[in-house]
Amino acid sequence: MTTHDDQLGTVAEIMKDTRIAVLTYVSLEGTLVSTPMGTQDFEDPGTVWFLTERNTDKVHAIQADPRVNVAYSSDSGWVSLTGTATVSEDRAKLRELWDASAGAFMTGDADDPSNVLLRVDGRTAEYWESPGKVKAAIQVAKGLIGDGRPDLGDNDTVDL
Repeated sequence: MTTHDDQLGTVAEIMKDTRIAVLTYVSLEGTLVSTPMGTQDFEDPGTVWFLTERNTDKVHAIQADPRVNVAYSSDSGWVSLTGTATVSEDRAKLRELWDASAGAFMTGDADDPSNVLLRVDGRTAEYWESPGKVKAAIQVAKGLIGDGRPDLGDNDTVDL
């Protein structure tokens, strides 16, 4: 039986292996919008940090409706993190997370008041742990030619 700590470890591994996550939020018009974001840091799978510019549709929408989803996909598997986002003005944290890639996508530097942080506090994370490409291909083939359902890895939802 998988423990809660084991599940959190699986979620964290998938998140760490993902270079670019997809943040989905509710626009001011009420539609879902997804945008690629580089995860700058996460203290644990339940707290994720992104850098962004303050004067964007994304920030305005999140301030009006903080519900978000962050999707991660890597060779290790997939994670769908649901929670809420808040805009943070924490300059010390922004300086800590600022790197060369941030400067390529944003104006100014970590001290520029137009740059802020998005903090996502996760409530749940659904994950699908990948058994690896070769094993997955074999399992799909077995499922196609046999009566059994292929074993494509573990799937569960964990509270954060």
